[in-house]
Amino acid sequence: MTEETAADPEPRWLNGEERAAWLANSAIMISLPAALDARMQRETELTFFEYMVLSVLSEEPDRTLRMSDLAARTAASLSRLSHVAGRLEKRGLLTRARVPGSGRRTAATLTAAGYDVVVAAAPGHVAAVRALLVDVLEPHELATLRRIGTAVEAAVRREQQAPGVAARGRGGPG
Repeated sequence: MTEETAADPEPRWLNGEERAAWLANSAIMISLPAALDARMQRETELTFFEYMVLSVLSEEPDRTLRMSDLAARTAASLSRLSHVAGRLEKRGLLTRARVPGSGRRTAATLTAAGYDVVVAAAPGHVAAVRALLVDVLEPHELATLRRIGTAVEAAVRREQQAPGVAARGRGGPG
């Protein structure tokens, strides 16, 4: 793969097959989270993202993670996670505490009430994931989807770690 530079006279436009794949993937990126969120909110008092935060914490042996690690595991900015953690903390579903040592490090811990909420929400979430993704694909398609997701996530992480990415921000045309 080649990287676009300012000196390139013309963008490398997508061909028909590439465009069709991109549009199909865009539909998944937009419609699947929206459908999961709508279903989660209908069935529980959680948003999909709130569920993901609680779920990730529930899988930790001590139900605790540093906020930066939790943000990475939920693919969220620290700002978004902090806002949502504040709401969850007000509801008694998690607590936040400063991590001893230098720097401004904070850890989030799932409370017993938060654990009960995520355990109660998990069956509905799994049913939605099955209905909207897993059960509509063949086993070999799931393996391909996993490889695709892993490759794309690695590319995104490389992009985020590239010099100057923080200065450029995350916005822009898609």
